[in-house]
Amino acid sequence: MASNGVKYDIQTLSNGLRIVLAPMPGTETATVLVMTGTGSRYENEKENGLAHFLEHMFFKGTKKRSNAKAISEELDGVGSEYNAFTAKERTAYHAKVSSKYLDTALDCVLDIFLNSKLPQEEINKERGAIIQEINMYEDMPIRTINDVFEGLLFGRDAALGRTILGPKANILSFSRQDFTTYLKRNYTPANTVVCVAGSFSNPKVLAKIKKEFAHLTSGTLPAHQHFAFNQTAPRIEIKEKKTDQTQLMLGVPAYPYLHKDEYALEVLSAILGSGMSSRLFLEVREKRGLAYFVRGRTDKYPDVGYFVVQAGVEHKNLEKTVLTILDEFKKIKRAAVSPKELAKAKAHLKGGLALELETSDAIAENAATSLINLGKIRSIDELRKGIDKVTSADVQRIAENIFKTESLNLAIIGPHLHKGELLKLLHV
Repeated sequence: MASNGVKYDIQTLSNGLRIVLAPMPGTETATVLVMTGTGSRYENEKENGLAHFLEHMFFKGTKKRSNAKAISEELDGVGSEYNAFTAKERTAYHAKVSSKYLDTALDCVLDIFLNSKLPQEEINKERGAIIQEINMYEDMPIRTINDVFEGLLFGRDAALGRTILGPKANILSFSRQDFTTYLKRNYTPANTVVCVAGSFSNPKVLAKIKKEFAHLTSGTLPAHQHFAFNQTAPRIEIKEKKTDQTQLMLGVPAYPYLHKDEYALEVLSAILGSGMSSRLFLEVREKRGLAYFVRGRTDKYPDVGYFVVQAGVEHKNLEKTVLTILDEFKKIKRAAVSPKELAKAKAHLKGGLALELETSDAIAENAATSLINLGKIRSIDELRKGIDKVTSADVQRIAENIFKTESLNLAIIGPHLHKGELLKLLHV
């Protein structure tokens, strides 16, 4: 299967492990990425924070590489860029290297994924590091506003509404047994994708991955709570905090992956909030000088999705900014987008796809994420065709569909107490 000039070779082992090889002859790098289809969405309330904590623990040593220093020295010694991340529905471990050092990266990443020792003394030490990570983000409202917004949108009772890092009380309480139970339930071959992208020898890499994973039994795909929106009135959540700037996110429920209007939603998002010539950038920043940073974006899961606008503004300009954003929601509902603006948004999206999928690490992450969330890799051609089909009428129709008064959600971080006054502003 080809996309962006890359031919994907996808193989599934008898135990369910999916291997994606993406040769890129024109590059001198290679990326190894192992992704498992689990994250904070697969935790119950008591486990919240465990997926992310476990990701940290994978770098603390294996039988072959006895501690964190041994792992980092080996990867640093070949000039690797390596890291891991935990999202709500996936967790990944990756290393990008000059292709001549691929053997080292592959051996190292597979080793930490399959053979981590999870030593108790390291668990105890890492609690402090994670609590400092939580504190670090607490001091970055531009990051934590997303947690406030998703908590409001999904509700704290739903796994999607809880934070990825989890509460400090949980971090202090996890035992080694909690990690091994979670690992056994979620880190199964059937729930894992190994992707190698860049310049490499296919047969050699494939043989190595098969050898390392062959002895594992498939396991099952972990279950998560399906989510459905049932919002009936606009909502506000204010995290009162002494800050120099108010952070806000104003958004609505929208569409999941593979929805028939998925592409139209992306075009709408580009028109409203993507780039310096988008409507929101021009109205909020250029015309009114209310914000330095303003953007609109979509976020999607296999069963649910949303559209949201984020901005950072002076405290006294909060109401004015909210009204300006809502005004743009109203305009796109009431007047058709011009052919020129529609064409520009489509070109912006299609051009961005090529830039996003230019490097071996981007190719690897996109391929693994697509397989985890969609069960297939969508080619750039497929995405471009989907974007091309969107009409002005489609954009207006979905604007009418998603921008409803009862669907509005406003999350705020800053020194604000007048929730009732703000609620009165929320109508489209």
